[in-house]
Amino acid sequence: MVRFAWRDGAKIEDCDGGFEYLPDFVSHDEEQFLINKQLAHRRLQYWGGQVAEKTNVLVSEPLPKFILEYPALIQRIAATGAFANSKHSQPNHCLVNEYKPGQGIMPHNDGSAYFPAVATLSLGSAILLDVFEYQDEATPTMPAFSILQEPRSLLITHGSAYQQYLHGIAARDIDTAEDLDRVINRDMLTNPELRTAVHLQRDRRLSMTFRDVERVAPRLF
Repeated sequence: MVRFAWRDGAKIEDCDGGFEYLPDFVSHDEEQFLINKQLAHRRLQYWGGQVAEKTNVLVSEPLPKFILEYPALIQRIAATGAFANSKHSQPNHCLVNEYKPGQGIMPHNDGSAYFPAVATLSLGSAILLDVFEYQDEATPTMPAFSILQEPRSLLITHGSAYQQYLHGIAARDIDTAEDLDRVINRDMLTNPELRTAVHLQRDRRLSMTFRDVERVAPRLF
């Protein structure tokens, strides 16, 4: 059975797995700082290095100083306990991506290269993340449920939820009342308009996805 931490308040590291939704994880000023930093670079960025496809080994590079110092995202995410049992006890990799209205991503899982936990910080626009039950040799079409991520919120997926579910974002400009009926975290939303929304007009969104790649190639210099 999938677990939603916002309903029982248990510590992440004490649980077999679940979804943790943390609204207002960063402030408005921190959000704008992060957006400005990302807009100065290409729309898809790998911070901390890239994972070799054949070996699942991270060819590491130093993380940007600003996510270590201000707003110290690595330390703040580590403090949630999501990576307490990982090899490095904190994320060592961040994928930065931009989504424009109408863009999405097919249902997928993050794979075996990573410790089974992922923390996604959402910036800019709210987004509807669809969660699917895993099906062998088939791409699911109907979400089991959806999670609405507000701007500045952090969503952690870990353990059994990481391993047993797929997640994706539908490619559309507007989420309808039918789409929003599947949202399971309305009671945790801090924006009253989103709590009662019957449709959601998408805008540009930036995501920062933090993981711990447990196998790391030694640096040559």
